[in-house]
Amino acid sequence: MHAVPRLALGALALVALVVWGSSAAEAETEINGIDIAGLARTPPMGWMSWEIFRCDIDCAQDPWGCIDENLYTNQTNHLVSGGYLEAGYNTIHIDDCWPRLQPPRNSQSQLVPDPKRFPSGFHALGEYMHARGVLFGIYTAESYTTCAGYPASRNYEAIDAKTFAGWGVDYLKVDGCGDASYYSIGYPKMGQSLQASGRDIVYSCSWPAYLGNNETAKPFPELIKAGCNLWRNWDDIQCNWASLVSIINHWGDYGSWLQKFAGPGHWNDPDMLLIGNTCINDDEARTQMAIWSIVAAPLIMGNDLRKVSESARAILLNKDAIAVNQDRLGRQGLRITPQQSNTEVWARTLLNGHVAVALFNKNMPSPTDITVTFASVGLTAADRVVVRDIWAQKDVGTFQTEFTARRVPVHGTAFLLLS
Repeated sequence: MHAVPRLALGALALVALVVWGSSAAEAETEINGIDIAGLARTPPMGWMSWEIFRCDIDCAQDPWGCIDENLYTNQTNHLVSGGYLEAGYNTIHIDDCWPRLQPPRNSQSQLVPDPKRFPSGFHALGEYMHARGVLFGIYTAESYTTCAGYPASRNYEAIDAKTFAGWGVDYLKVDGCGDASYYSIGYPKMGQSLQASGRDIVYSCSWPAYLGNNETAKPFPELIKAGCNLWRNWDDIQCNWASLVSIINHWGDYGSWLQKFAGPGHWNDPDMLLIGNTCINDDEARTQMAIWSIVAAPLIMGNDLRKVSESARAILLNKDAIAVNQDRLGRQGLRITPQQSNTEVWARTLLNGHVAVALFNKNMPSPTDITVTFASVGLTAADRVVVRDIWAQKDVGTFQTEFTARRVPVHGTAFLLLS
């Protein structure tokens, strides 16, 4: 399903820090002239079951929301009919709790989907998705069992990678869930096994999420060398504003470090989009969409596509916001405000030299004005800058020196394109 082949893991190495004003060519990830970013050249987009459906396996009591093949075929159908696939959300991800528990593997030592909940099997489920233009994502862990206690991939990396490839899997999320001392062995083994599987499979690694809060102490060069196309950095997102803003704060505090390791083929992942759930309001949803786009985060929805409101759907499908997120320069943006503040300015330089800016009202008790000076985001003071309102999808005028967004809502964000 991918036109560009995965390249040898031995070519992978630490990427260079890119700063305001660097050229597109400078930001390309090359080692000895070899492009190392074969897969996930822009942040992955899709839908994942964990945030809302967790490990609900009682299909008799909850046929609408249990982890079974009906859930994933329904979500696939709504991904297509709701316009999400057309907008770029192209993968349906099965998370934890899909394998058969006993016996944990078949006579060929392969994992097996639970036969009661997935009677058609995963090859058929993958074909169902592929027939509709949707990619197929699944989950395992570098441990003996997954976080929910299901069979996982420790010591079975080669067998599992070959099995997943045979099912037509396009994306593999690999959690931790066990002895962290094994991760430096297990994640590279899985990367090598995917390389040898005969199929291009985007590789999502949760390795750094189990290594504490200090991003500067995490082995990002080793993740890149292991073939990880993206990695979960930190805490799992929970369906509430406090969790969402804690992740935003973490990305702001560590942004200049995280930026060094992000780019085409390897992305920092702050976790799923809550947009479309009732646990955050529309202003908070716009904030998540804006910040995730600024920091070049994967846009993987954690909602029930059957229940998304029209206002939330409009946020998720906003073409200007998605264009910022998917900008092919691949430069992760930063919080420009030097430290956590009641109002914050975030910015990202794009391939064409334009700058996307998020003006975030984090803690003010009422709607407030927020100003961005053009010099602070790499534009010269003499420039006449066209300002586009990404939410309204229209230009608001031409300005010099600075622009002020008026009455940014509480927990909301003005999202702008400066050109």
